[in-house]
Amino acid sequence: MNYAADSQLCLDRILASIDLSGLTKKDASLFTRRLHAHFPALFEKFVHVYGHQYDCYFHLQKLVETLRNGVKERKPTLKKLDDERLKNPLWYRHQSQVGMAAYVDLLGPTLSDLHKRIPYFKALGVTYLHLMPLYDAPAGDSDGGYAVSDYRKVNPSLGTMAELEKLANALQKEGINLVLDFVFNHTSDEHRWAKAALQGDKQYQNYYYLFDDRTIPDQFEHTLREIFPQVRRGSFTYNDAMEKWVWTTFNSFQWDLNYSNPEVFNAITSEMLFLANIGCAALRLDALAFIWKEMGTNCENQDKAHTLIQAFNTCLQIAAPAVVFKSEAIVHPDEVLKYIEKDECQLSYNPLLMALLWNSLATRKTRLLTRSMQKSFSISSECTWVNYVRCHDDIGWTFDDAVAQELGINPYDHRYFLNQFYTGRFEGSFANGVPFAENPSNGDCRVCGSLASLCGLEGALKEQDKDAIDDAVKRMLLLYGITFSIGGIPLLYSSDEIAKLNDYSYRNHDDKKHDDRWVNRIAVTEHDTALALASCEAPTLQEEASKAVFDGLQAMLSIRKENTIFGDATTTILEIDNLHCFAFLRENSHEEKLLVLCNFSDHEQKIEPRVLEAINYQSSIDLLTQHSLSGNEATLVLKPLQQMWLHLNK
Repeated sequence: MNYAADSQLCLDRILASIDLSGLTKKDASLFTRRLHAHFPALFEKFVHVYGHQYDCYFHLQKLVETLRNGVKERKPTLKKLDDERLKNPLWYRHQSQVGMAAYVDLLGPTLSDLHKRIPYFKALGVTYLHLMPLYDAPAGDSDGGYAVSDYRKVNPSLGTMAELEKLANALQKEGINLVLDFVFNHTSDEHRWAKAALQGDKQYQNYYYLFDDRTIPDQFEHTLREIFPQVRRGSFTYNDAMEKWVWTTFNSFQWDLNYSNPEVFNAITSEMLFLANIGCAALRLDALAFIWKEMGTNCENQDKAHTLIQAFNTCLQIAAPAVVFKSEAIVHPDEVLKYIEKDECQLSYNPLLMALLWNSLATRKTRLLTRSMQKSFSISSECTWVNYVRCHDDIGWTFDDAVAQELGINPYDHRYFLNQFYTGRFEGSFANGVPFAENPSNGDCRVCGSLASLCGLEGALKEQDKDAIDDAVKRMLLLYGITFSIGGIPLLYSSDEIAKLNDYSYRNHDDKKHDDRWVNRIAVTEHDTALALASCEAPTLQEEASKAVFDGLQAMLSIRKENTIFGDATTTILEIDNLHCFAFLRENSHEEKLLVLCNFSDHEQKIEPRVLEAINYQSSIDLLTQHSLSGNEATLVLKPLQQMWLHLNK
């Protein structure tokens, strides 16, 4: 097929038949210009996936009409933002960018209440607020909101869509980007599409994967992995009302969408543009690795999954180019990298860095962290990592087995050790974590817990051990200090910044007690934020620790924002002799250099000066302490759990 010639012919026919009268003259011109620029790429991707279907070009025209409607419904302020972002497309690589992820009800507790938190966000340095799923969802268990019943309706307990739009406007005026979830692998079984399917509507039954018997599901099951084996076995759920088996990768109430149907792609594009037009700057692509099913595979990370995401991205370039995608691919490191491209996902979570920071904290060694980052940290200069320490989810040890084996590490045994360590089952562990999704077949699990509890604060407070409390604070600042400096957007998880401990109250709720991830989904009260922003008379040990963490993070973020070296710059992971220390070099086009040195050990560590000699410097200043180095030091000494941000001078 000659995609270029065929796409032009197809576009000419669509433009000859499509009604643009609902657009202003300016918008019609803008829409047409963007179509000419991006339709060839959209055509190629759409036809690659759906070209074998008789009605492919009918659905392609319907898609263009959907994009037209998206442009029509976009507010002038957002169109202005489109223009600004097109002139500054790499805005997300600037050193000022700092994110926070939060559940509305745990921080608000409503959308209207979040207006009062804006001064707190600004004081900390937040410029990007990711509000966890806030859409209408089933009562009771909704997988933390990831079972969406209506993309265009806010969960009534949190507010209304009008209130979300008002908050988006308020945040934008204060220089804070709103980030929302794009849950596009599945809907809840209460979504109107699912309800229509339940009533026997064949059109909507084709929106999902439904099977009359177990023949095909059994063939798929041979190569699928179980996501939540502690909840149920297999990836299919029998529905009594339809007398059919439904593909449900995650939970029985989350029905996977059938992207082999082009009508589904178009319908989800419409929902995506609705969310974009609320006023968000980025959409987090939830469970993106699962959207394409292929018999004989594990139905994860398939080539056509990438094609579909690229097609969604192209739709944004036509209708809402200010919006970028954030990849949530918690998969093998090699697969994570495949989603990160300018025409696919411009932002990506960095699950490998997150997991290996915790690994180094437990082992006090950095070999696996260093080698893995040398292999996997480098990405396109048009994209950026979103570096995080904790999130709403569990910690899975998704390091590369091949890299571990090169270092003489048995991957299975090492994951077992990490699970034992962070659930407090390993003698001498400082952590108070909770096992998640323990597999009854092989004993494998993942780990849940708050930053503070996993770093030892919970146990230290229980023992009233001041030295152990200080060490826990140092661990928290070390982990976040690396995410602030290594390159990318640092993402704080709400409650981390004030060192909140595990919340075990979920065990008293029937709709939560089966899901241990709720242990690290923790409310942050007005009292908590007031304490963080002001001094407290006669503070408790816990309040002292909370304040120390907040002040430490705030100080590091202030330094980050003041220095361009933390923004659009390259990162080189360095090999050093000391296996307890992690080191990397940042360099930018202004010929600035920053050397970051981190000690994961409980003891002082020495770093040989040849590390500095190799990068050609004469003197430096540690931006964290303002301590100067002459360049003549025999060795550099790092205190236990210390990090240095050395700004180098030639």
